[in-house]
Amino acid sequence: MDIKALVMGVAFAAMWSSAFTSARIIVEYAPPLTALAARFLMSGIVAVGIALAMGQRMRLTRQQWRGVIIFGVCQNALYLGMNFVAMQTVEASLASIMASTMPLLVALAGWLIFGRRLPVLGVAGLLAGFAGVAIIMSARLGAGSDPFGMMLCALAAVSITVATLAVAGASSGGNLMMIVGLQMFVGFICCAIPAALFETPVIDMNWRLGLAFGYTVLVPGVLATLVWFALVGRIGAVKASTFHFLNPFLGVVIAAILLGEKIGPADVLGVAVIAAGILAVQISKQATVPPPV
Repeated sequence: MDIKALVMGVAFAAMWSSAFTSARIIVEYAPPLTALAARFLMSGIVAVGIALAMGQRMRLTRQQWRGVIIFGVCQNALYLGMNFVAMQTVEASLASIMASTMPLLVALAGWLIFGRRLPVLGVAGLLAGFAGVAIIMSARLGAGSDPFGMMLCALAAVSITVATLAVAGASSGGNLMMIVGLQMFVGFICCAIPAALFETPVIDMNWRLGLAFGYTVLVPGVLATLVWFALVGRIGAVKASTFHFLNPFLGVVIAAILLGEKIGPADVLGVAVIAAGILAVQISKQATVPPPV
């Protein structure tokens, strides 16, 4: 792994983790699905505009269109939609911790559903990772965290797992920025309909909302997605996913610094165990990938 890939991986992890803090600010002042639909619309316009300026067109392969639709529905609408709704009552740090279990769920699904070999180190990592989640969830429930919000976060993690398993190869064939923009538009359509049906668009406009929304549109919305696809294209999905072990730590730290969320002893222990579990799983997956001939 070269220095550029290392920088890209750490940058992606930081941007991904910061999205929960900015989302927590947004849902304080705006309905979650309305805000998310607006975010997807703005991000899509920016990304497609950049793509057109780069000479890219909407001529995608069948595999790319499949990835655009599945990623737009599962990752954007369902994963982010449920997290935005949940963060009305759940802290950003908890949402980021539960979302960071995605690599564990991908490995578990690959092992149990698709019959992919998982070495002893990977099994130990799965056990450790889920044990860390149990430690944090037990402590947070005891402290009064909303069970329904936590359930939404868990379902969101399952949704992004489905997206991850389904879109392998979507970044191949070029038109990367166009793919990013189009999957934003899919998310917009899927969120705008329930927002119009079930939410009252009452928005408390202020500088915190404006700053958080602008950041969410440009950084997690466009830049992080682009960096992720570029990183996967550079070093492969297995190695790129290794950087997810940073997400629990970064998510908790960013929420503590910007939102003043408290970090308890159970959080520290749980985050450390989850991060170790994710790292073990990813290292074990790298060991099972045969070297190129």
